[in-house]
Amino acid sequence: MEYTHLGRTGLKVSRLALGTMNFGELTDEKTAFAIMDKALEAGINLFDTADVYGGLQTPDMEKGFGTSEEIVGRWLAQDPSRRDKIVLATKLYQPMETGPNDRGLSAYYIRRAAQASLERLQTDHIDLYQMHHVDRNTPWEEIWQGMEQLIREGKITYVGSSNFAGWDIATAQQIANHRQVLGLASEQSLYNLTNRAIEAELIPALRYYQIGLLVWSPIGMGVLGGTFDRSTSGRRSMDFIQERIQVHEKQLEAFYQLCDELGEEPAVIALAWLLHQPIVTAPVIGPRTVEQLEMSLKALEVKLSEATLKRLDEIFPEPGAEAPVNYAW
Repeated sequence: MEYTHLGRTGLKVSRLALGTMNFGELTDEKTAFAIMDKALEAGINLFDTADVYGGLQTPDMEKGFGTSEEIVGRWLAQDPSRRDKIVLATKLYQPMETGPNDRGLSAYYIRRAAQASLERLQTDHIDLYQMHHVDRNTPWEEIWQGMEQLIREGKITYVGSSNFAGWDIATAQQIANHRQVLGLASEQSLYNLTNRAIEAELIPALRYYQIGLLVWSPIGMGVLGGTFDRSTSGRRSMDFIQERIQVHEKQLEAFYQLCDELGEEPAVIALAWLLHQPIVTAPVIGPRTVEQLEMSLKALEVKLSEATLKRLDEIFPEPGAEAPVNYAW
Protein backbone atom coordinates (compact mmCIF):
# COMPACT_ATOMS: atom_id res chain seq x y z
CA MET A 1 0.00 0.00 0.00
CA GLU A 2 1.15 3.52 -0.78
CA TYR A 3 0.59 6.35 1.69
CA THR A 4 0.54 10.10 1.30
CA HIS A 5 -0.01 13.14 3.47
CA LEU A 6 -3.57 14.37 3.93
CA GLY A 7 -3.14 17.80 2.39
CA ARG A 8 -0.54 19.86 4.25
CA THR A 9 -0.96 17.90 7.49
CA GLY A 10 1.54 15.45 8.91
CA LEU A 11 -1.08 12.69 8.80
CA LYS A 12 -0.42 9.89 6.31
CA VAL A 13 -3.33 8.07 4.71
CA SER A 14 -3.58 5.23 2.21
CA ARG A 15 -3.99 6.05 -1.48
CA LEU A 16 -7.34 4.29 -1.41
CA ALA A 17 -9.95 5.08 1.22
CA LEU A 18 -12.64 2.62 2.24
CA GLY A 19 -16.09 4.15 1.85
CA THR A 20 -18.86 2.54 3.89
CA MET A 21 -21.99 4.16 2.45
CA ASN A 22 -23.32 0.78 1.30
CA PHE A 23 -22.98 -0.83 4.73
CA GLY A 24 -26.45 -1.57 6.08
CA GLU A 25 -28.16 -0.81 2.78
CA LEU A 26 -26.64 -2.93 0.03
CA THR A 27 -24.08 -4.77 2.18
CA ASP A 28 -25.04 -6.79 5.25
CA GLU A 29 -23.03 -6.62 8.47
CA LYS A 30 -21.21 -9.92 8.00
CA THR A 31 -20.00 -8.89 4.55
CA ALA A 32 -19.15 -5.39 5.81
CA PHE A 33 -16.97 -6.91 8.53
CA ALA A 34 -15.19 -9.07 5.92
CA ILE A 35 -14.60 -6.02 3.71
CA MET A 36 -13.13 -4.03 6.61
CA ASP A 37 -10.95 -6.98 7.62
CA LYS A 38 -9.61 -7.26 4.07
CA ALA A 39 -9.12 -3.50 3.72
CA LEU A 40 -7.10 -3.33 6.93
CA GLU A 41 -5.07 -6.36 5.89
CA ALA A 42 -4.34 -4.67 2.54
CA GLY A 43 -3.04 -1.55 4.28
CA ILE A 44 -6.03 0.75 3.79
CA ASN A 45 -6.06 2.98 6.85
CA LEU A 46 -8.60 5.67 5.89
CA PHE A 47 -12.15 4.54 6.66
CA ASP A 48 -14.87 6.97 5.59
CA THR A 49 -18.48 7.03 6.74
CA ALA A 50 -21.22 9.54 7.62
CA ASP A 51 -23.98 9.86 10.17
CA VAL A 52 -26.66 9.42 7.48
CA TYR A 53 -25.16 6.39 5.73
CA GLY A 54 -26.77 3.00 5.93
CA GLY A 55 -30.12 3.46 4.27
CA LEU A 56 -32.34 6.20 2.94
CA GLN A 57 -30.67 9.43 4.01
CA THR A 58 -33.67 10.78 5.88
CA PRO A 59 -34.51 10.76 9.63
CA ASP A 60 -36.11 7.30 9.60
CA MET A 61 -34.40 4.68 11.74
CA GLU A 62 -36.66 1.94 10.40
CA LYS A 63 -34.99 2.32 7.02
CA GLY A 64 -31.46 1.89 8.31
CA PHE A 65 -30.69 5.52 9.08
CA GLY A 66 -27.27 5.81 10.78
CA THR A 67 -26.52 2.10 10.37
CA SER A 68 -23.15 2.49 8.65
CA GLU A 69 -21.55 4.19 11.67
CA GLU A 70 -23.05 1.53 13.94
CA ILE A 71 -21.60 -1.30 11.82
CA VAL A 72 -18.17 0.32 11.84
CA GLY A 73 -18.52 0.78 15.61
CA ARG A 74 -19.33 -2.86 16.20
CA TRP A 75 -16.38 -3.90 14.00
CA LEU A 76 -14.06 -1.67 16.06
CA ALA A 77 -15.49 -3.08 19.30
CA GLN A 78 -14.61 -6.62 18.21
CA ASP A 79 -10.92 -5.75 18.49
CA PRO A 80 -10.06 -2.42 20.20
CA SER A 81 -6.54 -2.55 18.74
CA ARG A 82 -8.02 -1.76 15.33
CA ARG A 83 -8.92 1.78 16.37
CA ASP A 84 -5.36 3.10 16.31
CA LYS A 85 -4.65 1.36 13.02
CA ILE A 86 -7.17 3.41 11.07
CA VAL A 87 -7.91 7.05 10.35
CA LEU A 88 -11.62 7.25 11.10
CA ALA A 89 -13.58 9.82 9.11
CA THR A 90 -17.26 10.68 9.36
CA LYS A 91 -19.55 13.56 8.43
CA LEU A 92 -22.32 15.82 9.67
CA TYR A 93 -24.80 18.27 8.14
CA GLN A 94 -27.82 16.36 6.89
CA PRO A 95 -30.93 16.03 9.11
CA MET A 96 -30.76 13.27 11.68
CA GLU A 97 -34.08 14.07 13.35
CA THR A 98 -37.06 16.24 12.43
CA GLY A 99 -36.41 19.20 14.74
CA PRO A 100 -35.35 22.63 13.43
CA ASN A 101 -31.86 22.30 14.95
CA ASP A 102 -31.24 18.68 13.94
CA ARG A 103 -29.21 19.58 10.86
CA GLY A 104 -26.70 22.05 9.47
CA LEU A 105 -23.48 23.41 10.96
CA SER A 106 -24.53 25.55 13.89
CA ALA A 107 -22.25 25.30 16.92
CA TYR A 108 -25.27 23.89 18.76
CA TYR A 109 -25.69 21.07 16.25
CA ILE A 110 -21.97 20.38 15.74
CA ARG A 111 -21.65 19.45 19.43
CA ARG A 112 -24.69 17.16 19.39
CA ALA A 113 -23.89 15.53 16.05
CA ALA A 114 -20.32 14.72 17.06
CA GLN A 115 -21.43 13.13 20.32
CA ALA A 116 -24.03 11.00 18.54
CA SER A 117 -21.46 9.81 15.98
CA LEU A 118 -18.97 8.96 18.72
CA GLU A 119 -21.60 6.79 20.40
CA ARG A 120 -22.55 4.98 17.20
CA LEU A 121 -18.87 4.46 16.30
CA GLN A 122 -18.06 3.27 19.84
CA THR A 123 -14.98 5.46 20.05
CA ASP A 124 -13.85 8.52 21.99
CA HIS A 125 -12.50 10.46 19.00
CA ILE A 126 -13.03 11.05 15.30
CA ASP A 127 -9.87 11.58 13.28
CA LEU A 128 -11.40 13.52 10.39
CA TYR A 129 -14.73 15.27 10.96
CA GLN A 130 -16.16 16.39 7.63
CA MET A 131 -18.87 18.92 6.87
CA HIS A 132 -21.07 17.04 4.40
CA HIS A 133 -22.16 20.25 2.70
CA VAL A 134 -21.65 23.99 3.05
CA ASP A 135 -24.11 25.77 5.37
CA ARG A 136 -24.50 29.31 4.10
CA ASN A 137 -26.97 30.14 6.88
CA THR A 138 -24.29 29.79 9.57
CA PRO A 139 -21.33 32.20 9.82
CA TRP A 140 -17.90 30.67 9.54
CA GLU A 141 -16.87 32.18 12.87
CA GLU A 142 -19.55 30.05 14.52
CA ILE A 143 -18.67 26.90 12.58
CA TRP A 144 -15.00 27.17 13.49
CA GLN A 145 -15.92 27.92 17.10
CA GLY A 146 -17.85 24.65 17.23
CA MET A 147 -15.08 22.64 15.59
CA GLU A 148 -12.34 24.19 17.72
CA GLN A 149 -14.25 23.25 20.86
CA LEU A 150 -14.38 19.61 19.74
CA ILE A 151 -10.64 19.70 19.04
CA ARG A 152 -9.91 21.12 22.50
CA GLU A 153 -12.01 18.35 24.05
CA GLY A 154 -10.12 15.70 22.07
CA LYS A 155 -13.27 14.52 20.30
CA ILE A 156 -11.99 15.30 16.80
CA THR A 157 -8.51 15.81 15.37
CA TYR A 158 -8.89 17.26 11.87
CA VAL A 159 -11.70 19.04 10.06
CA GLY A 160 -12.65 18.37 6.46
CA SER A 161 -15.30 19.49 4.02
CA SER A 162 -17.35 17.78 1.35
CA ASN A 163 -19.22 19.10 -1.67
CA PHE A 164 -17.78 22.61 -1.29
CA ALA A 165 -17.27 25.05 -4.15
CA GLY A 166 -13.91 26.73 -4.67
CA TRP A 167 -15.09 29.97 -3.07
CA ASP A 168 -16.45 28.02 -0.06
CA ILE A 169 -12.97 26.54 0.43
CA ALA A 170 -11.36 29.97 0.18
CA THR A 171 -13.84 31.59 2.56
CA ALA A 172 -13.57 28.81 5.13
CA GLN A 173 -9.78 28.80 5.02
CA GLN A 174 -9.37 32.57 5.20
CA ILE A 175 -11.53 32.70 8.34
CA ALA A 176 -9.54 29.79 9.81
CA ASN A 177 -6.28 31.59 9.05
CA HIS A 178 -7.62 34.71 10.74
CA ARG A 179 -8.44 32.61 13.82
CA GLN A 180 -4.91 31.11 13.64
CA VAL A 181 -6.15 27.51 13.39
CA LEU A 182 -5.31 24.81 10.85
CA GLY A 183 -8.66 24.95 9.10
CA LEU A 184 -9.48 22.40 6.45
CA ALA A 185 -7.33 19.30 6.06
CA SER A 186 -9.31 17.86 3.15
CA GLU A 187 -12.23 18.25 0.79
CA GLN A 188 -14.27 15.27 -0.40
CA SER A 189 -15.80 15.88 -3.79
CA LEU A 190 -17.40 14.24 -6.79
CA TYR A 191 -14.69 13.62 -9.39
CA ASN A 192 -14.28 10.99 -12.08
CA LEU A 193 -13.70 10.67 -15.80
CA THR A 194 -17.34 11.46 -16.58
CA ASN A 195 -17.43 14.49 -14.28
CA ARG A 196 -14.34 16.72 -14.28
CA ALA A 197 -16.09 20.00 -13.40
CA ILE A 198 -14.02 20.56 -10.24
CA GLU A 199 -10.89 21.05 -12.35
CA ALA A 200 -12.05 24.56 -13.24
CA GLU A 201 -12.23 26.19 -9.80
CA LEU A 202 -12.25 23.76 -6.87
CA ILE A 203 -8.95 22.04 -7.62
CA PRO A 204 -7.06 25.35 -8.01
CA ALA A 205 -8.39 26.43 -4.59
CA LEU A 206 -7.33 23.15 -2.98
CA ARG A 207 -3.91 23.41 -4.55
CA TYR A 208 -3.44 26.99 -3.34
CA TYR A 209 -4.44 26.19 0.25
CA GLN A 210 -2.71 22.76 0.22
CA ILE A 211 -5.91 20.94 1.12
CA GLY A 212 -6.17 17.23 0.35
CA LEU A 213 -8.73 15.89 -2.14
CA LEU A 214 -10.73 12.77 -1.36
CA VAL A 215 -12.90 11.61 -4.24
CA TRP A 216 -16.38 10.18 -3.94
CA SER A 217 -18.03 8.23 -6.77
CA PRO A 218 -14.66 7.52 -8.44
CA ILE A 219 -16.27 5.18 -11.00
CA GLY A 220 -19.25 7.44 -11.68
CA MET A 221 -21.80 5.51 -9.60
CA GLY A 222 -20.94 2.43 -11.61
CA VAL A 223 -21.16 3.78 -15.17
CA LEU A 224 -17.38 3.40 -15.49
CA GLY A 225 -17.64 -0.16 -14.22
CA GLY A 226 -17.61 -1.85 -17.60
CA THR A 227 -21.13 -2.65 -18.77
CA PHE A 228 -24.12 -1.07 -20.44
CA ASP A 229 -26.46 -3.34 -18.49
CA ARG A 230 -29.93 -1.80 -18.60
CA SER A 231 -31.57 -4.43 -16.43
CA THR A 232 -34.60 -3.55 -14.36
CA SER A 233 -33.06 -4.52 -11.03
CA GLY A 234 -30.29 -3.20 -8.84
CA ARG A 235 -28.70 0.24 -8.67
CA ARG A 236 -28.27 0.43 -12.45
CA SER A 237 -32.04 0.53 -12.84
CA MET A 238 -32.17 3.92 -11.11
CA ASP A 239 -33.29 6.56 -13.57
CA PHE A 240 -30.31 8.85 -13.01
CA ILE A 241 -27.86 6.00 -13.61
CA GLN A 242 -29.59 5.13 -16.87
CA GLU A 243 -29.52 8.79 -17.87
CA ARG A 244 -25.77 8.98 -17.17
CA ILE A 245 -25.15 5.90 -19.29
CA GLN A 246 -27.20 7.38 -22.13
CA VAL A 247 -25.45 10.77 -21.95
CA HIS A 248 -21.97 9.20 -22.02
CA GLU A 249 -22.71 6.17 -24.20
CA LYS A 250 -20.29 6.97 -27.04
CA GLN A 251 -17.56 7.95 -24.57
CA LEU A 252 -18.10 4.78 -22.58
CA GLU A 253 -17.86 2.64 -25.71
CA ALA A 254 -14.48 4.23 -26.50
CA PHE A 255 -13.38 3.88 -22.89
CA TYR A 256 -14.26 0.20 -22.71
CA GLN A 257 -12.42 -0.41 -25.98
CA LEU A 258 -9.32 1.25 -24.53
CA CYS A 259 -9.59 -0.88 -21.38
CA ASP A 260 -9.78 -4.01 -23.54
CA GLU A 261 -6.59 -2.92 -25.30
CA LEU A 262 -4.90 -2.39 -21.92
CA GLY A 263 -6.17 -5.72 -20.62
CA GLU A 264 -7.65 -4.17 -17.47
CA GLU A 265 -11.12 -3.85 -16.01
CA PRO A 266 -12.71 -0.43 -16.66
CA ALA A 267 -13.21 0.22 -12.93
CA VAL A 268 -9.49 -0.36 -12.37
CA ILE A 269 -8.53 2.10 -15.11
CA ALA A 270 -10.98 4.69 -13.78
CA LEU A 271 -9.39 4.46 -10.34
CA ALA A 272 -5.87 4.41 -11.75
CA TRP A 273 -6.61 7.63 -13.68
CA LEU A 274 -7.55 9.36 -10.42
CA LEU A 275 -4.40 8.06 -8.74
CA HIS A 276 -2.41 9.71 -11.54
CA GLN A 277 -3.91 13.14 -10.76
CA PRO A 278 -1.39 14.98 -8.52
CA ILE A 279 -4.09 16.74 -6.47
CA VAL A 280 -5.89 13.52 -5.50
CA THR A 281 -5.09 12.17 -2.05
CA ALA A 282 -7.30 9.10 -2.31
CA PRO A 283 -10.37 7.90 -4.17
CA VAL A 284 -13.05 6.72 -1.73
CA ILE A 285 -14.05 3.27 -2.95
CA GLY A 286 -17.39 1.81 -1.88
CA PRO A 287 -17.19 -1.96 -2.39
CA ARG A 288 -20.33 -3.97 -1.75
CA THR A 289 -18.36 -7.22 -1.70
CA VAL A 290 -14.84 -8.40 -0.87
CA GLU A 291 -14.37 -9.21 -4.57
CA GLN A 292 -15.08 -5.59 -5.51
CA LEU A 293 -12.55 -4.45 -2.92
CA GLU A 294 -9.91 -6.78 -4.35
CA MET A 295 -10.54 -5.43 -7.85
CA SER A 296 -10.14 -1.85 -6.62
CA LEU A 297 -6.80 -2.69 -5.02
CA LYS A 298 -5.45 -3.61 -8.46
CA ALA A 299 -5.57 0.07 -9.43
CA LEU A 300 -2.60 0.71 -7.15
CA GLU A 301 -0.43 -1.43 -9.43
CA VAL A 302 -1.50 0.12 -12.74
CA LYS A 303 0.81 2.70 -14.30
CA LEU A 304 -0.77 4.62 -17.14
CA SER A 305 1.50 5.86 -19.92
CA GLU A 306 1.41 9.43 -21.17
CA ALA A 307 -0.19 8.12 -24.36
CA THR A 308 -2.95 6.41 -22.39
CA LEU A 309 -3.58 9.50 -20.28
CA LYS A 310 -3.83 11.55 -23.46
CA ARG A 311 -6.37 9.13 -24.92
CA LEU A 312 -8.44 9.33 -21.74
CA ASP A 313 -8.38 13.12 -22.01
CA GLU A 314 -9.58 12.82 -25.59
CA ILE A 315 -12.43 10.49 -24.61
CA PHE A 316 -13.40 12.48 -21.52
CA PRO A 317 -12.24 16.06 -22.17
CA GLU A 318 -11.27 18.31 -19.30
CA PRO A 319 -13.55 21.36 -18.76
CA GLY A 320 -10.97 23.65 -20.32
CA ALA A 321 -8.36 25.81 -18.65
CA GLU A 322 -8.68 26.72 -15.00
CA ALA A 323 -11.07 29.56 -14.26
CA PRO A 324 -11.33 32.31 -15.31
CA VAL A 325 -9.41 31.41 -18.47
CA ASN A 326 -11.96 28.71 -19.32
CA TYR A 327 -14.70 31.34 -19.70
CA ALA A 328 -12.81 34.63 -20.15
CA TRP A 329 -9.56 35.92 -21.54
